[in-house]
Amino acid sequence: MIWKASLVTLALAVVEARLVAQEITPPAAEATKTAFAFQDGDRLVLLGNTFFEREQRYGSFEPRLALALGETKVSVRNLAWSADTVFGHARSYFGPPEEGLQRLTSHLELLKPTVLMLCYGSEFAFERLSGLPDFLTGYRNLLELIRKHAPGARIIVVTPPPLETLPPPLPDQTDANKNLSSFRDALRKFAVSQNTYFIDLFELMGGVPKSGVSSRPLTENGVHYNREGYEKIGVRLVEGLGLSAPPVTPAELESLRREVIHKDELFFNRWRPQNETYLFGFRKHEQGQNAKEIPMFDPLIDQLDAKIQTAKTSLLASKKQL
Repeated sequence: MIWKASLVTLALAVVEARLVAQEITPPAAEATKTAFAFQDGDRLVLLGNTFFEREQRYGSFEPRLALALGETKVSVRNLAWSADTVFGHARSYFGPPEEGLQRLTSHLELLKPTVLMLCYGSEFAFERLSGLPDFLTGYRNLLELIRKHAPGARIIVVTPPPLETLPPPLPDQTDANKNLSSFRDALRKFAVSQNTYFIDLFELMGGVPKSGVSSRPLTENGVHYNREGYEKIGVRLVEGLGLSAPPVTPAELESLRREVIHKDELFFNRWRPQNETYLFGFRKHEQGQNAKEIPMFDPLIDQLDAKIQTAKTSLLASKKQL
């Protein structure tokens, strides 16, 4: 519709003006970029909303990243939170919205990440892009918080992937994907302005889909990706980093994937225990004495990091012998 197009144009124009005010001219097209440079011992933290949080169910990205990095050892921790925004709203629990960013700050100081991969903004598939300037301001503030509490960390900004149109009664996602395409364009310019590495996952996953119902769905409901979808996403994220992993079959990857899922499960229980209110919150007078057990997850998680490295080394060695 004409009014929707006008809103998109207006929002993007505001973004352009802000970038110009910062004396940064976005390129007409993204220049050919080099591979993201991981260093041995890096701690990569995934930060975002439901899209990244669900990755820990499938363990698709980390195994492929590990294989692509070869002998370089990088540990991965998933700090994503369903329905989270750049303002940290979902992390606030019972407190005011700003408490969410305070919680995030404590986790950053605990983990001391050297690399962060962020994926936010999927809500713009369904919201008017007139809210884009406020979102980008919140995103910039989030990056400032990260740089303050994880000094020296390198940052990777990822776009949300496209949605799928599935048979009725599920909705047609054509307009939603057009919104995400426009959002992606603005996010690319923002990433350049913030001196971050940018991955256009929207385009890597096919961009704006052709009209009609998906013949081989990669999502459960048009929005949330299924296992096959996350398998493809894992491959595309590695490509977006400018890396390549040796070809492996699902059966060959399974042992490594199981170790990753086990590690992610333990880490989730470490940083988001189900009874946190009783351990650390306003009811800690009831079970607060058990809070001392939460750090006991750390050596178990470290042991699984070592198992992941061992499984990776074994798999790489078997591929070299072929």
